[in-house]
Amino acid sequence: MTRTDAPPVRRSLVSAPSRSDSAFTAVTLTAGATTVGIMLAVGLFLSIRASDALKVSEFSFLVEQQWSPETHVFGIAAILFGTFNVAIVAMGVAVPLALGTALLISEVVTGRLRSALVSLVDLMAAVPSVVYGLWGLFFLQANVIPVAQWISTYFGWIPFLRVSDAAGLPLSEASAFTSSAFIAGIVVGLMVVPTQTSVMQEAFSQAPIGEREGALALGSTRWGMIRTVVIPFGKGGIIGGTMLGLGRALGETIAVYMIISPIFTINWQVLKTGTNSVSALIALRYGEASDFGLSALMAAGLVLFLITLAVNFTASSIVARSRSGAETG
Repeated sequence: MTRTDAPPVRRSLVSAPSRSDSAFTAVTLTAGATTVGIMLAVGLFLSIRASDALKVSEFSFLVEQQWSPETHVFGIAAILFGTFNVAIVAMGVAVPLALGTALLISEVVTGRLRSALVSLVDLMAAVPSVVYGLWGLFFLQANVIPVAQWISTYFGWIPFLRVSDAAGLPLSEASAFTSSAFIAGIVVGLMVVPTQTSVMQEAFSQAPIGEREGALALGSTRWGMIRTVVIPFGKGGIIGGTMLGLGRALGETIAVYMIISPIFTINWQVLKTGTNSVSALIALRYGEASDFGLSALMAAGLVLFLITLAVNFTASSIVARSRSGAETG
C-alpha cells in the first residue's frame, strides 16, 4: 500500500482584527479626517469670503501698503512686514530662553525640582493671552523703554536699530519708543517659550543613554557631552520647536493688539513706535467694516492662514523626524 502525502496547506499570516483594534482604527481615522476636514473648511470659507476683495485688488493686495477698502486701495505689504517683524523679535527672545530651559530640565536638574520646572512651564502655557498683553502694556513697556533707548544710542549705526524722525534726526524721547514691534515681540516671545521648551526638552530626553555614558566615560565634561551628544541628537527638536513657536507668534492677536500703535506703512525701525500685524488688523477693523471691508479682512486672514499652515506643517515634519532619531549627528 503506497502512502500519498497531502499537499502542504499555506497558512495565512494575516490575523483578523479584534473589536477593540477595529474601534481604535475607526476612532483615529475619524479624528484625523475631521481635523483635516475642518482645516479645509476654514480655508474654503476664507477663500470664498475673500474672493470679492481679491478680484478687485489682484496682485496689488500683496504689495500695497495702504488699507482703505472703501476706496479700493488696500493691501497687506506693511501689515505682513509688521507681522514678521514682531515674530522675528519674538524668536530672538524665545529661542535662547527655550533652549536653555529645555537643557536645564533635561540635563541638569533632577527629582522634584525637575517635576516642578515642568509644571511651571506647563502653567506658563496655560496663561491667557490677555494676561500677557496687560502685563506687557502696564509693566514691561515702562521697563523696556530705557533698554530700547540705550540700544538706539549705542547701536544706532545699525539702520533698523536707529530711531529717527522723517528728517533722519535721532529721537530720544520715551514716546518714540512706546508701542513698538520690539516691545510686542518680547511679550509674544515669552508667550511661545513654553511651547518651544516642551518640544526641545522631549527631543533632548530621547538622546541615547549609551552615547551619553560613552562620552562621559571618555573624559568628556557634562557640557561637552551635551554639546556633542544631546544637542546634535535634538537638532530636529530645536528647529521644530522654533518653527512651532514661529507659527504661534505669527498668529498672536490679543497681546499684540493691546501693545502696538497700528500704522499702515513699513516701519524699518524696530524700536520706534508704530507697527501692525494681520491678526491685530482683523481685531481692530472687524466690528466697523462694511461687507467689502470684511472681504478684505478675510483676504488678509487667508494669507496669514496659508503662511501659518506652511510653517506648522514644516515644523511637524521636522519634529516627527527628530523623534525617530533621524537627526542624530
